[in-house]
Amino acid sequence: MSYTSVLKKTGSVPSRENLPIYYDLYAPVNSPGSVLPVVLFIHGFKGFKDWGAFPDACEEFARAGFAIVAINLSRNGVGKGMTDFDEPELFAGQTLTGDLEDIGTVIEAIKTREISSDKFTLDTDRIAIIGHSRGGYTAVAAAAEYSEIQCLVTWNAVADYNKRWTEEMIGDWTKKGYTEIKNARTGQTMRMDKVVYEDAVQNAGRLTALTRIQELHIPSLFIAAKDDEAVPGTDTEQLFRQSPSDDKEIRIIQDTGHTFGVSHPFEEDDFPEPFSEVIDLTEGWLLEYLK
Repeated sequence: MSYTSVLKKTGSVPSRENLPIYYDLYAPVNSPGSVLPVVLFIHGFKGFKDWGAFPDACEEFARAGFAIVAINLSRNGVGKGMTDFDEPELFAGQTLTGDLEDIGTVIEAIKTREISSDKFTLDTDRIAIIGHSRGGYTAVAAAAEYSEIQCLVTWNAVADYNKRWTEEMIGDWTKKGYTEIKNARTGQTMRMDKVVYEDAVQNAGRLTALTRIQELHIPSLFIAAKDDEAVPGTDTEQLFRQSPSDDKEIRIIQDTGHTFGVSHPFEEDDFPEPFSEVIDLTEGWLLEYLK
């Protein structure tokens, strides 16, 4: 069943560090008392829940009958304005462990009804997770960490983050205790403290997607762009090969890059064709394995 109207509720829950995890809850305008399967939506590195066409994608999934919980990871550097990197001091300490634990906090908030609605019930026995790029990396770890997650979809996911640190970055962390990266979209120079690297290395067994995917027997869909300029498609291929799931698929989207043709801000009436294909594939997967 497809629904024409979507309601949206915003809020926040405290992280383990008592930082706000901002969320948007999307759901179809449904008959009262409906029980809806839940889909967690996780943004990537230097990303946020309101980036580009992500909100439009969440609305599309809600129209298909899902409750979507899109979150801003607590240290992503984006504050109350929701689209500006105005909290760089938080971004500097954004660790992969922190991201993973934020997802656990959100799952617990759903289970305790801290994230809820008086219009419908969130079905905690049917939870899926979608993650883009670094968010896909953490989505894999989260699906292995939290048994509540029953279905996985990754978009251009990283396979092993510890292979992405350059010698220059490691040298900076060793000598100065921090490194700096450029945000090409905003022009900002963004600091990353040594704790980011130390956490990724010291907790690799818990955090590395290529390792944790081997624990997952849940339905898993891996989507990658053929011409991804940020994360090579081989990362997705590795994740697919290492997955032991009987219900797994890999889809390569031709003639597109890391964001599937979407940019920020997104002001078009229609999705770019590659992103539309990603939405269709994802929705089909969720309908088959979560509904």
